[in-house]
Amino acid sequence: MASTLQISQSHTIKSPQNLLKSSPPSSLPLKRSVKNNSFSLIRRRQVVVAATATEMPKKQAKGFVEEMRAVAMKLHTRDQAREGEKETRDPPVAKWEPTVDGYLRFLVDSKLVYDTLEGIVKKASQPWYSEFLNTGLERSEALEKDLEWFKQQGHQIPEPSSPGVSYAKYLEELAENDPQAFICHFYNVYFAHSAGGRMIGKKVAEMILNKKELEFYKWEGNLAQLLQNVRNKLNDVASNWTREEKDHCLEETEKSFKYSGEILRLILS
Repeated sequence: MASTLQISQSHTIKSPQNLLKSSPPSSLPLKRSVKNNSFSLIRRRQVVVAATATEMPKKQAKGFVEEMRAVAMKLHTRDQAREGEKETRDPPVAKWEPTVDGYLRFLVDSKLVYDTLEGIVKKASQPWYSEFLNTGLERSEALEKDLEWFKQQGHQIPEPSSPGVSYAKYLEELAENDPQAFICHFYNVYFAHSAGGRMIGKKVAEMILNKKELEFYKWEGNLAQLLQNVRNKLNDVASNWTREEKDHCLEETEKSFKYSGEILRLILS
């Protein structure tokens, strides 16, 4: 509004009554004076309105990612999120009793899922999958480093277990036959890890790893910006979908939570 204030404060506009009082007695100059000043008044108002309009920020329309987020948040419990509506018998993270062996199973199965996701976008059976290459959110390399660290501490690295193997297989099937459903999983896996996943990692590290921060929970660059870049890409891709395809994507959210939840529970095994 800076331009509006500047324009408004830099001119003193006389009323028609004041113009009459200050005008010469001649009737012809009076009419011209009133006409000219009225035109000037209207013109100034137009300038002020135009300046205000140019400075008004345009309200951006919400993209499809906001719809995915809204559905996902409802599947959280009230302890996890204010929008949560899900009831669960699982104990809150603060009451967990994790084990190193269980945490290793979780990390191994998580790595298999991220390997699968990253392999799918690299293969790009759908051309637009390649939009999600090298986003900065990739986790496979970080998990590889973490598993190597555990190995150096004398821990045996297990083979992937049923939850991770089942989820990886399901993702591969979706990527080939149901791209909208696949994108639902892609979004929820990466974005959930960047939020609640980080909180869980911190709590578990305090309980069993002497507060060591794993590479799994570190990103190069500004995480908020990396996430926004992926949001923009997701919105661009979904802008070409029909309403039915978008709804189908949203309907897959519960399955995404189911598969991810089974892997997460390995921490307590």
